Amino acid sequence: MPRVTELNVSWREIEALPPDIADHRISYGDDALQFGELRLPETSGPYPVIVFIHGGCWFNRFSLDHVAVMSRALAIQGYAVWTPEYRRVGDAGGGWPGTFEDIVRSIGVLSELASEHSLDLNRVVMMGHSAGGHLALWLAAQNNLPLRGVISLAGICDLKAYERLGNDCAASLPNLLGGTSREEPGIWAKANPIELLPIDVRVSLIHGERDTIVPLSQSESFAAAAGCELYVVRGGGHFDMVSPHANVFEIICQTLRRMSAL
Repeated sequence: MPRVTELNVSWREIEALPPDIADHRISYGDDALQFGELRLPETSGPYPVIVFIHGGCWFNRFSLDHVAVMSRALAIQGYAVWTPEYRRVGDAGGGWPGTFEDIVRSIGVLSELASEHSLDLNRVVMMGHSAGGHLALWLAAQNNLPLRGVISLAGICDLKAYERLGNDCAASLPNLLGGTSREEPGIWAKANPIELLPIDVRVSLIHGERDTIVPLSQSESFAAAAGCELYVVRGGGHFDMVSPHANVFEIICQTLRRMSAL
């Protein structure tokens, strides 16, 4: 279990990052929230692709805007970064199954974008932060995508264990899944990454030791069950993972390079 040293980045610091305008904003469906942002390197392609799913406890008050700077930083590293927006709790059509269908549809559109934007679809890595980490792991478990791997950044890997925490983020789960785990056990089983193992692609988990929103135990339990690698960020919190100025950014980039063979 390698450990990296880090500071505990706050949400206020993430909010204070300067805005970044995407190179392209592209719809993948008819709903106003069914779109994604594409950022490209300044070098010539074809580019390996990162599908970067933002978090925010599945709540609609947290949009893809807070990962814009991180997405740009990854594009500068040589990746085409596709950051989908999706319907969330509080949006019409959000929750099960709409949120999950949006993630699937947002990936499907890449085949339409590949030629125009020089995307190398043989080198696609899924990555998600927090609730986005949950969705990335869930999608990788569907076993029907040609992925190089999936990276969970402080991801929610076990929905039932997270439900028991009873924090503000976990409070969104009944609305996400149509009820509690006792009320809708079938849906919970279909949506819970730790119940969908094995995942047939490489999985890497990166998690802050001092994360108070998604405890490290989430990734520890999943890594033990899946037999995958886990990087623990010593002293790190929840938002270190989406700050390109944090030291853990290099660990993320190293992991991406290994997965995409860049």
